[in-house]
Amino acid sequence: MENKIAWTVACVSEFARRFDISVKSAFQYLYLHGGITFLDEHYEAEHLLSFDDAVDDLAFVCATKEERCNDFVPRL
Repeated sequence: MENKIAWTVACVSEFARRFDISVKSAFQYLYLHGGITFLDEHYEAEHLLSFDDAVDDLAFVCATKEERCNDFVPRL
């Protein structure tokens, strides 16, 4: 469990870095658009990927929901 939490925090931080937003804003965005749930539910597969790939997956998952709720993270 401790590794899963640390990995999730690292993913949120990498997402924030990629989109040049604060970690707090990244977490809020990911939570709102299902990214945190995605990380939790798919940890077993996602933690084997690079952080770049995990962030790509997060962006894709969230973009699907973002289409219904325009928000502040740019589309890929």
